[in-house]
Amino acid sequence: KTTIRFDLPKDSNVNIYIYDILGRIIKKLIDNKQNAGFKSIQWDATNNYGKRVSAGVYLYKIQADDFSQTKKMILLK
Repeated sequence: KTTIRFDLPKDSNVNIYIYDILGRIIKKLIDNKQNAGFKSIQWDATNNYGKRVSAGVYLYKIQADDFSQTKKMILLK
């Protein structure tokens, strides 16, 4: 498991998606309105179908209103 942490300065519509290295969506973690404040969400290394994903490089993208950021993570098994 890994924890993704983020801080919202105001109430926002938040989307967090996990992508594989080829840019395919693997998992939708959040897609709804969140209240302002410090937040965290866990990803258990599964895809949208509940199956475990293989070890490798993944990207996660956080979007909140006009803000967007993509970061890389490495999944080791």
